[in-house]
Amino acid sequence: NRLRPGVDYKLNVQEGKQPSWKEDKADDPLFAYVDSNALKRPTYSIFVSLLDNYTSAVGAKESFAQGEQQESWTFLKAIMQSAPMQFCHKYLLSKGVEGVTRDSDDFIKLLYKIWFEQYNRERGGPMDSSGFEHVFVGEVKDDSISGLHNWIQFYLEEKKGALDYRGYIKPRSASETETDSNDHILTLQFHWHGVEKLVGTSFIGVSPEFEVAIYTTCFLLGEEENEIVLKTDSDEFHLKIRCYKMARDKIGTAFPEATAHYD
Repeated sequence: NRLRPGVDYKLNVQEGKQPSWKEDKADDPLFAYVDSNALKRPTYSIFVSLLDNYTSAVGAKESFAQGEQQESWTFLKAIMQSAPMQFCHKYLLSKGVEGVTRDSDDFIKLLYKIWFEQYNRERGGPMDSSGFEHVFVGEVKDDSISGLHNWIQFYLEEKKGALDYRGYIKPRSASETETDSNDHILTLQFHWHGVEKLVGTSFIGVSPEFEVAIYTTCFLLGEEENEIVLKTDSDEFHLKIRCYKMARDKIGTAFPEATAHYD
């Protein structure tokens, strides 16, 4: 269900920069093209329907219209039919993770709790956040962006004119491969609603179920830093999947950090 670079979507990565560089190194959008039919695939289309259910401002209480919470359950039931989520469930079972049972309905309830149950970002504040909102939609607090690690949200916000891509972050080592339009991991700088994110890393072209699966697996295994190697058709990425808790047992944030990149 992963999209194909150069076929289902085309990137225009333009120029690289260091996080501290203020100048805009990208005159054009990151996404030169995304096949609209690709976003109509079942799990993609349900995922997209969730993105407009949230208010980005931290401290603003979330209120859901009739049917919006049901969309969350619909999404979880749909992705549980996918290979990544079935692997996630079986793998966590094999590791004896507390709270994970063989019953798929129970697992969906656990997914809802860690991803969609609301909590407050600030002590004593309103119920203004969730793991899903932070990771996939993005939040704004005190003129800074937190979260927004999803390529579909990035593309849709860029398409609306709400997001301005300003260049990719250069590799740390000269021995590493330069960023190009076929990469499935990008570290980016951008403005969203006029607020700057200096560094943000996202998987590119992957399915929603892939991201939920990898973040869920790492989060429920209980480690804040999880080292993995991602091999694609042309590249090898060494990653740390970082996962942090909020409200005792819910996802506060989860995102990839690229530590090395080779051909």
